Amino acid sequence: RGAGGSADFVAVLPPEVSSQIFSGLDVESLCHASVTCKGWHRVIESNDRLWRHHCLTVRAVCQREIDCDRGSGYSWKITLLRNYWKSKVKQEWLSGKYSNIPSQNSLPEKSMYPMDVDTWGEILEAELER
Repeated sequence: RGAGGSADFVAVLPPEVSSQIFSGLDVESLCHASVTCKGWHRVIESNDRLWRHHCLTVRAVCQREIDCDRGSGYSWKITLLRNYWKSKVKQEWLSGKYSNIPSQNSLPEKSMYPMDVDTWGEILEAELER
C-alpha cells in the first residue's frame, strides 16, 4: 500500500481490467505510465493491443512507414515509437501548415524530423497540388 493507504490498482485488479484502464491513455501518457513502476511496466509492455491501437491511428498518416516497419518484424510498440513524432510533423507539413512561411526562422522547432526521401516526396507532391 502506498501513501494514504491506497493500493496499486494493477496489483489488485485482473490484468484485463488494468489493460482496459491503460487503453484510455494517449501515447505520451502510456509511455509515462510504463515507467511509473515495475508492475505497470510489465502490464503495459506485454500488451500488444495497447500499442497496436495507437499504431493504427498513426498509420492514417504514415501507412508506408508503418507497413514497412511491421513487415521488417518490429513490434507494435517499436513501430509506434519509430513513427509517432514523424506522423505529427508529417501531418502538419501535408496539411499545408508550412506552405507560406516567410523564412526558415518562422518554422517552429519541432517542424523538422528525420524523414526518408519517400516521405519528403509525399510532402512535395502535396505542396505542388496546392
